[in-house]
Amino acid sequence: MGLRRTPLHAVHAALGARLVEFGGFEMPVQYAGIKHEHAAVRERAGVFDVSHMGQIHFSGPAAAATLERLLTCPVDTLAHGAVRYGLLCNDGGGVVDDVTVYRVADDVFFLCVNAANIEKDLAWILAHAPEDAGVRDRSAETGLLAVQGPEAPQKLVAIGATDAPGIRRFRFAPALVVGGIEAIVSRTGYTGSDGYEVYVGAGDVARVFEALVEAGAEPCGLGARDTLRLEAALPLYGHELDDETSPLEAGLDRFVKRERGGFLGAEAIEKRAAEGHARRLVGFELVGRGVARAGYPLLAPASAGGGAIGAVTSGAPSPTLGKAIGLGYIRREFAEAGTAIQVEIRGNGVEARVVPTPFVRARQDARAPRGRAR
Repeated sequence: MGLRRTPLHAVHAALGARLVEFGGFEMPVQYAGIKHEHAAVRERAGVFDVSHMGQIHFSGPAAAATLERLLTCPVDTLAHGAVRYGLLCNDGGGVVDDVTVYRVADDVFFLCVNAANIEKDLAWILAHAPEDAGVRDRSAETGLLAVQGPEAPQKLVAIGATDAPGIRRFRFAPALVVGGIEAIVSRTGYTGSDGYEVYVGAGDVARVFEALVEAGAEPCGLGARDTLRLEAALPLYGHELDDETSPLEAGLDRFVKRERGGFLGAEAIEKRAAEGHARRLVGFELVGRGVARAGYPLLAPASAGGGAIGAVTSGAPSPTLGKAIGLGYIRREFAEAGTAIQVEIRGNGVEARVVPTPFVRARQDARAPRGRAR
């Protein structure tokens, strides 16, 4: 089976994007260049095609109760027009996917899910949802753009979304006209900078994308999206999260309703926590030369024997900091900020140290999103 394409494929080709496989889709990794696009988002505004991501809708009398059972985050307290980050967990306490949940009305919600997990998530949800939860996969009929950066509000205003600056972080407008098209617009993102995500019909997304580019938003690919989210220390499913990893190991405690429980995987998460997690997700920066890549071993310092203590999950040079950074799981006794470690690169131990995250705190509007929503 060939790679799937988003409705913007022809636009990407016309703009000269370099296309790669990601999550089963052919997606743009860069246009003018990763560093250029990264800087555009940190300093001005960029627009990303993220139409590969999935949207699973819930509508019916059992919708709220079903999501309360499926998600680690509270749903009953979610206001109309609000967005919340949460996790779908399996019976073993591992992460099926990390998602954002939008509440449109009392009994109307939708989830934004990772592209590679659409089918898996849908199967998991349908296995635990009654018919009157009204579950429907609307991924193929939905286009999604991420407009990110300190000038993102101005770019949306320039194409007619005059109310966009008034949307608060982790809130959304259910019917805002953007580039002449009615859209759902949320003050969310996956870059650590201020920004929005714009949901439109698949047939209209190219028109909105082109209007944003004409207004001065820089077309950005997945390469810059990855370096931006890494600087913000935001997890990527398949790297920092997977079916075996507990949300607590990943440092996502604040997105888990531990006192309330009642969600799938809750008992297993608490059991694993009581037994004690042997590892913890940390950020690190290289002191020596080199770039840490996913899968590279993390080692104790040479003074402590240099043995294996973990593995890199994500790593790249930080365009903002001008140094190599990474995330990885490491034995708890080495997880404190300031601890010296090593990264094994081509058979050699390269000096590194554990540092606080996020690596970069981008300038944000008072209403802008903090933390994570893709």
